[in-house]
Order: sequence, then C-alpha cells, then structure tokens
Amino acid sequence: MKFLSPVCLREIALIIDADSNGNADLLVTGLNEIHMVSPGDLTFVDHPKYYQKALDSKASVIIINQQMEALNGKSLLFSNDPFEAYTRLVKFYNPFQATFSAISPNAVIGKGTIIQPGAFIGNNVQIGKNCLIHSNVSIYDHTIIGDNVIIHANSVLGADAYYFQRKTEGYRKLESCGKVIIGNNVEIGALCSIDRGVSGNTMVGNGTKLDNNVQIGHDTSIGSNCLIGAHCAIAGVTRIEDDVILWAKVAVNKDLVIGQGAIVLAT
Repeated sequence: MKFLSPVCLREIALIIDADSNGNADLLVTGLNEIHMVSPGDLTFVDHPKYYQKALDSKASVIIINQQMEALNGKSLLFSNDPFEAYTRLVKFYNPFQATFSAISPNAVIGKGTIIQPGAFIGNNVQIGKNCLIHSNVSIYDHTIIGDNVIIHANSVLGADAYYFQRKTEGYRKLESCGKVIIGNNVEIGALCSIDRGVSGNTMVGNGTKLDNNVQIGHDTSIGSNCLIGAHCAIAGVTRIEDDVILWAKVAVNKDLVIGQGAIVLAT
C-alpha cells in the first residue's frame, strides 16, 4: 500500500510507540510485506529466521523485535510486537469507512455501465465503460475494474486476505490494505470470490474468463486471456501467466508460477 503522500518516520514511530535508530525525518512512502517492498516502503519482521531476508530486502524501514545496528542504509523501528505494530499502522492509514448506500457516492462508474438491483459498490471503486454488474455482486472499497467487464450474480471482489498468525491465545489477523484490479474484457462467473492483496494487488488480466465458483487468493496475478474453470481454487501469491487454461476443480497452491500457455486438469 502506498500512502497518499509520504509520511515522516518520526510520525510513524509515535503511532506505534517505537524507538528508532534511523533518520527521524526520513519520508516513508508505503507499507508492504517483505516480498512486495520497494525503496521507501516500511515492512516488519518478528522471527529470527527472517531477519536477514528483511534486512536484505528493498524496504527502507523495518519494524523489528531485536535491537541491532541498521545495515544497508535502512532505518529500524524497535517493537516488542512488530506484527501488532504493523497492523496498527494499516488501520491508522487505511481505516475501514462505512458507506450507507448501495452505490458509494465517491465510486466512479463509466459510461454505458449497467448496475443491476441489489449490487453493492464500495468507496473509491472505479468501474470502466460498458460493464454489466449483475444482482447481488459485492465490490469492496478501492477495487478497480476495466472496460467491457461482466460480473455475474453473487460474486465478491475485494474481500480481505485469508491471512492469520497463530498464537497460543488464538489467531491474529493481518489487516489487508491491497486492492483487486480487473483488466478489460474480463468475465467473472456467478459466486466467485477474488480477495484483495494483503499489501499489494490481486490482478486479473485482459480477456480472462472465470467460470462459476472460482476462488482467487490474495496478491495473486492472473495473466491475459486465461480460462479458469468452475470450482478452481487459487491460493495467495500465485502467478498465472498469459493464455493458461485451468479446467474445473483445479487447486493451485500458494507461491507457484504456472507458465504461459499451460493447460492444467484436476486429478
């Protein structure tokens, strides 16, 4: 997630009550997980197994639970609970905003687009031209949809990522602040679910067609002109390249890459 405008490191440290060994005037441009970061971003790490990965990442600021010297020009924020601190920042800079109408007044809907009765269009949603959104579709905040898109009844775009940290007292949720981005000429069947990214974007490329009852997990990227059959389940942080066909009931595990033009059948 990128901030609307850069935020001073000093302000972030105050919000999470953390000490810093970096430049307090450093401008932070966004929040991201380790695998999504770019220069200017803040990320977090709370397990020694991943310290080095975080320190070697492109992040400019790291929330960490061990005192150490900053390396590679990074700034460190010290917190006993980096997971909680990061989640607090997500809620502060990307709070939930209720809307009290079926179509948010700040949604942008293109010329020729039809919204059928019972659909919900959330805050800051962008829908292109000549789309057809069928009844009872729910499009959560910040979702972006291209031109000539058809979404069939009861599909949900932009629900939170399924991402929890297990603790002895129960599960803690890592709050989502990413988006869903749908290209042009996409068709999404009935009863499909496309989850938004934890901190990045879940993307469906131009011309791709989803059958009914398809699940797409957080931060997954699906290329152009793919066919995804009914009851396919695609886990988070997966990359499916262009012109791929997944026939019915295929399950794709997390972090996998399916190469261009592949055809996959369920066993």
